[in-house]
Order: sequence, then structure tokens, then C-alpha cells
Amino acid sequence: MATTTVTAPPARPRNRRLKGAALGVTAWLAGLLFVAPLLWMVLTSFHSEPDAATNPPSLAASLTLDSYREFFGVDGGASPWPALVNSTMASVVSTLLTLLLALPAAYALSIRPVKRWTDVLFFFLSTKMLPLVAGLLPIYLFAKNTGLLDNVWALVILYTAMNLPIAVWMMQSFLSEVPVAIIEAAQIDGARLPTVLGRVVAPIALPGIAATALICFIFSWNELLFARVLTGVVAETAPVFLTGFITSQGLFLAKVCAASLVISLPVLAAGFAAQDKLVQGLSLGAVK
Repeated sequence: MATTTVTAPPARPRNRRLKGAALGVTAWLAGLLFVAPLLWMVLTSFHSEPDAATNPPSLAASLTLDSYREFFGVDGGASPWPALVNSTMASVVSTLLTLLLALPAAYALSIRPVKRWTDVLFFFLSTKMLPLVAGLLPIYLFAKNTGLLDNVWALVILYTAMNLPIAVWMMQSFLSEVPVAIIEAAQIDGARLPTVLGRVVAPIALPGIAATALICFIFSWNELLFARVLTGVVAETAPVFLTGFITSQGLFLAKVCAASLVISLPVLAAGFAAQDKLVQGLSLGAVK
């Protein structure tokens, strides 16, 4: 009489579990390491200036909102709202213009590639290799002669030109994943190029477009060098306003931390809101 033996499924190797636990702990430590400066900035922003300047810093110091009141001009100081509005306008408008110009260019380089399209992409990217300070004087003279000094539209044009190469490079890789058969089917049905770009290509490449838009917005919002040189009072941006807290009387650490946190919130909020599209876009759609 034959007997059957039931074999238990192989147990998961112990070293694999240890390796997974080690990777998890390492990931948590790396995450805490990256977020620690931000948490420290948040805590310091709620301290008074004497407590923020102590060395070593005091974790148990009393909390106060004085730094935020001074930043928003509640006690009679300079208001940050004009600078925040200028930064929002320059960043949002330049990002929209960059996307409007980059989408057709990326379409021509990916779905309908021109001759030697790799050389074209390299030329676009090579423009980002120029040091910013090398173009500072010519751009300043151009803005002065055209009456664009201390004008937010000068920053819009400049940020659009600065972000356009990297936007074309990124969106070309995203649009190359769009099936050509869908585009050809739309063209057979009579769809023209604007319709193909707006109703066929853009929805499919939405994660890549969102990732490109977020990166262009961050680059524009954080730019300081040209904003510092080309603006004065009327078109002052948020990063330029932030440098005003570093005075000859010293560094007001609590106010700088409060201002830095408030100015960073739009970028953090945009990144959090578009995090799923950002992950899909930067991974070329591999993460669904």
C-alpha cells in the first residue's frame, strides 16, 4: 500500500527576513536624517530670539508666535504678501508658458522625430551647463535697456527660458511612451495637431507633465540670483524678501526659520498634492 508524504512549504530564509528588516531600518534612518533639519527649523520658528540663539540650543524653551507675527507685519513691519504674490505669479505663469512650449517640441522630438533629434536634445541640455553668473551682466543690461528692471514679467520671461530645456528633455522621454497607434487613429478621424496634443497626448502623458510642471515650479520659486539683481521693491520675490532678515545687526534666527517655513509651504503643498503623479512621471510610468 503506497503512502503519500506531505511536505511542508519551504520556510522563508531567516537571512532574507533580517535583510528586509535591516533595509527597513536604514530607510527610516535615512528619512529621519533628511527630515531632521526641517523639523528643527519648525521648532526654532516657535522660539523667541534669545532661546533660538542659545548654544547648545534648548529643546524645552517656551513656544511663541512672535516670529510669525513679525514676518507677517502684524507689529508694523514689512508685509510679505507683495513678495509672495510676485513669486506666485512668476512661478505659475512661467511654468504654464514652459509647458505650452515644451509639449509641441517634445512631440516633434519623440512621436514625430526630426533628423538628428538626439543632437537637438543635447543642445537643449547644454544650455543648462552655462553658469548663471556668466549671463548675469548681459541679462541685466538687456532688462535695463528695455525697461524691464524691477518688473515681474522680466522674471516670467527669464524663468521660462531657463526651465524650457529641462522641460523639453523630460517630456520627450515621457511622450516617447505614448502609443503611436492612438495618435494615428485620432488623425484618421480628422483630429488636427492641437486636438491631438490636447485630447490624446496630454491625458496619456499627464504624470510626466505633472512631474515636469512641479520641477519647473520649484526651480522658479527657489531662484534667487536673478531675482536679487533684476528686482528692487515692486517685483521683489519671496526668496529676496527672506534675505532681508539677515541684517548688519545680526542674524535673527527665529524670524528666518519662520519666514523659511512659510515660503517653503507652497512648494511642499504642491509636491504633496501631486506626489502620485510625480512618482509615476519620474519613474516613466512604471509605478501605477
